[in-house]
Amino acid sequence: MSFFNQRGIFLQLMQPSPSEPNTRVSLQLARKELSWDAENKMQIEELVDSTYYTAKSTDLGNSFSIETVSNDVDGDGTIGADDKAKLQALAKAYASIVNP
Repeated sequence: MSFFNQRGIFLQLMQPSPSEPNTRVSLQLARKELSWDAENKMQIEELVDSTYYTAKSTDLGNSFSIETVSNDVDGDGTIGADDKAKLQALAKAYASIVNP
């Protein structure tokens, strides 16, 4: 995460392999919190309020499914299909990036 933004999304792509035939994208949504370590006299950055999701694609990344979405990720006050759709779209977009 940058100095300017206190929240972030971390993504990891796992391509199909002989032991796992599906494409998977791991998503971590978190907030960065700064604090001061008086003993070591240094600023500390911590990730807090992390939520984790795994998106799975059985068609080589053309579409993704996520089993359960437990947080309001889009901030509209409800947890529902819109939240899941946004995470699925994020996974699909990330899976299509070939040169990170």
